[in-house]
Amino acid sequence: MTTLPATALADVAQQLTSGGRGILAADESIKTMSTRLEQEGVPASATTRRDYRELLLTAEGLSASISGIILCDETFGQDLADGRPFPVAAHELGILPGIKVDTGTTALPGHGGALITEGLDGLGARLASYAYRGAAFAKWRAVFDVHTVTHYSAGANGHALARYAALCQQHGIVPIVEPEVLCTGAHDLSASVQATRLALSALFTELVDAAVDLTGIVLKPNFVTPGLDAPAVPPADVAAATFAVLRELVPAEVAGIAFLSGGHPTSRVCAFLSELAAIDGRPWPVTFSFGRALVSAALHTWGGTTSEVPAAHRVLLQNCRDASAAAAHPA
Repeated sequence: MTTLPATALADVAQQLTSGGRGILAADESIKTMSTRLEQEGVPASATTRRDYRELLLTAEGLSASISGIILCDETFGQDLADGRPFPVAAHELGILPGIKVDTGTTALPGHGGALITEGLDGLGARLASYAYRGAAFAKWRAVFDVHTVTHYSAGANGHALARYAALCQQHGIVPIVEPEVLCTGAHDLSASVQATRLALSALFTELVDAAVDLTGIVLKPNFVTPGLDAPAVPPADVAAATFAVLRELVPAEVAGIAFLSGGHPTSRVCAFLSELAAIDGRPWPVTFSFGRALVSAALHTWGGTTSEVPAAHRVLLQNCRDASAAAAHPA
């Protein structure tokens, strides 16, 4: 195994988050992806999951707005219809391939429903294999609910994220660290502020203690918003609240920040991002790492029908262009 120097890790992290391009999250688990296919009337199988991810990756011109694509283990090991492995095809298309490496969440005992993300066992060997097969970056997601997050749960998840990030860098892979505060529920903006502060504070304490090189990571946080069932606030207020938390807790040397969409509609997360990108004095580039906000309409348009692939490509590309414009061209 050849470990990339810190400068190379930093270059990849910057490539993922700069220039107005963002990261396409296509890493749904087999169970989740199968459910989404079936909801669109597409029989779920390894082949149809492959066909759907191939549809996303091969949209002509995708690399103009997408710098990287996150895949799950199944897809990472599959070939396109033309025989090229997914990571090879991604590189050839000008898009960095990434891999989701956590194994999901489970209840944190004794902490009222708080969750802990698992997947550290054997992670070093898995990362070595992914690096050998062309992975440029990886992703690990921690999940927090505003009603159950505690100092302990934030610290436990921050510790796992830091161990994961250190292992990634040891294997020449840029880690995306994702501490997601869920936006489900009716909580107000201040509750999201408090939960996000708690998650980020614990995360960066653990990253520093683990000697993770912050110039070679990408942070993937939530926007600080009220719950989806609460009254909405203007995008400018979301951007201001989000930036205030990030400015306080995210060190300037972090390579870049790629926001998750968290279930918000495409137009709304693009508005959040555009307002945030317009704020002066940011020490880090900001962009997107959206999943459903970019792909849901394309999946619906395709519906498993080969003749609808061009129409699905058009929908996908337009959503990606809108997100890229929000990151590159402030409101």
